[in-house]
Amino acid sequence: MSEAGIDARIVLTTASNDEEARSLARTLVEERLAACATLVPAVESIYRWQGKVETATETLLLLKTTATQVPALKSRLLDLHSYETPEVLALPVESGSDGYLAWMRDNLLRA
Repeated sequence: MSEAGIDARIVLTTASNDEEARSLARTLVEERLAACATLVPAVESIYRWQGKVETATETLLLLKTTATQVPALKSRLLDLHSYETPEVLALPVESGSDGYLAWMRDNLLRA
């Protein structure tokens, strides 16, 4: 795929702990909604929730997928997640190695 036609996406979400993050990641990869999930433990989040500023230690997930998979991944993530309002942000990938992008596509469901 040419650089101009990259459909890769990185979906960001956080989980309450490593165990939940690992479970979400494994399920999404097993179901071929994400080709890879990278877990970044012990990130600190500061946010406003129900009128108060909160602080929490969470695990960040970086989910590698394609634009066509984002709707299904988002839907499944919302079903599985323990949070009432989980973060689900899909970011476009502007560039990537041809080999990695091909591997990614090969490890996702075909739309």
